Amino acid sequence: MSARILAVDDTPQNLRLLEALLSRDGYEVVTAASGDEALRAIAERPPDLVLLDILMPGMDGYELTRRLRASPDTSFLPVVLMTASMEQDRVRALESGADDFIPKPVSQHELAVRVRSLLRIKEYHDTIERQKSQLARYLSPQIAAIVSSADGEALLAGHRREITVVFCDLRGFTAFSETAEPEEALSLLRSYQRAMGEEIVRFGGTLEHFAGDGLMVWFNDPAPTEGHELRAVQMAVAMRERFDALAVGWRKKGYPVGFGVGVAVGYATLGRIGFEGRYDYGAVGNVVILASRLSAAAEPGQILISQRLLSALEDEVDASPVGELALKGLTRPVPAFNVNALKRVTA
Repeated sequence: MSARILAVDDTPQNLRLLEALLSRDGYEVVTAASGDEALRAIAERPPDLVLLDILMPGMDGYELTRRLRASPDTSFLPVVLMTASMEQDRVRALESGADDFIPKPVSQHELAVRVRSLLRIKEYHDTIERQKSQLARYLSPQIAAIVSSADGEALLAGHRREITVVFCDLRGFTAFSETAEPEEALSLLRSYQRAMGEEIVRFGGTLEHFAGDGLMVWFNDPAPTEGHELRAVQMAVAMRERFDALAVGWRKKGYPVGFGVGVAVGYATLGRIGFEGRYDYGAVGNVVILASRLSAAAEPGQILISQRLLSALEDEVDASPVGELALKGLTRPVPAFNVNALKRVTA
């Protein structure tokens, strides 16, 4: 598909000349006679490049360029300003955000070279954006944003932050999958993961991984999250409600599965883990172990939280003590509490 170029000039013969020159190189050319007309054309169907006269009545080329740069949708759209004026206009053109400058009368060779150069840059930018979009399909959106950001390397190198960690998985799924048809087990797993994934996105959690029927989510990293403790528990309660709705149909089919959750808050070191060719963004710390062990100890329907988390949310959460639990990997029994309900909904 040929590139689409928008030529903007208030002089009809100039537009006809640009259209003739660019069409020879196989470009699709559309025209506009004013800044306002150009904005409407861009909104209807964004071009790949804009050739823009500076001196126009009403909105001049400088102002139109500044508007394009101020909008996230057109901030990277290549803009070439054209004028017959002196060197001072060249400086103002670049200061307004233009990518290049062409003097009038326009040279066919110079126009062709500059357009090709900027279209290559535009193609490179579009490729990066497509890769970012594809990356977000396989990574948590927050992690995908880090990997593709200018500041990402500092976060990936490692940092320490307080996070709230949520682990959850299905009870009885392993036994069920041993006797069920593979298609049944896969269908159940997909329905469960889709429902849980929707809640993770809704509450803004960072998904560390799906591992079969188990998943790990945390809050407050990589982007700080105000009230991360409460948001994590809100998500867990919403997940339990979604599971209960799904389980009605599953029980009718004889699928004996339950749902358990563990949630804890504490400090962890976060950053890149793995090896060359296969990196993940992970969290390391006692808070991760505690949330995992609480999840493993939870009975079907339980959301077990740590004492520290309950202390942070005692005005927000109705929870019952379940005693001190001897959890694998922890030297001392840990007080745990089951979340019965939220005292008020704030999300």
